[in-house]
Amino acid sequence: MTEVDVMKFFQRWNDALATGNPDAVTGLYAEDAILLPTVSNQVRHNHEEIRDYFVNFLAKKPEGVIEEANIRFLADGLAINSGVYTFTFGDQSTVTARFTYLYRKIDGHWKIVEHHSSAMPEVTAAAGRESAAA
Repeated sequence: MTEVDVMKFFQRWNDALATGNPDAVTGLYAEDAILLPTVSNQVRHNHEEIRDYFVNFLAKKPEGVIEEANIRFLADGLAINSGVYTFTFGDQSTVTARFTYLYRKIDGHWKIVEHHSSAMPEVTAAAGRESAAA
């Protein structure tokens, strides 16, 4: 896997979001993957739980754009991509989040084994201050 491949894998994931099909997205994750999602407080530990998250997330019609990517290759056929991305939803609202994807080759296919995504705290704090002022 090269840096270009890692970025292409994100595009595959983003394209799977665009299908609106939670199974298309879930299929990119390892069976025992861990997902710490952007807009849910529940940690997801397996395909069933990951799929459940994407049913609700995909209803928002998200489209992600990576603002910053930091790709590294680790021992044992692992690749990691950490950075910042912004999602725009069907209602034109946005969320900027930090992300980390950990990829591993499983049975000849690259899969997401860990995915952490959390809204940027500065943006969340600013939104909270604006709500309190209203």
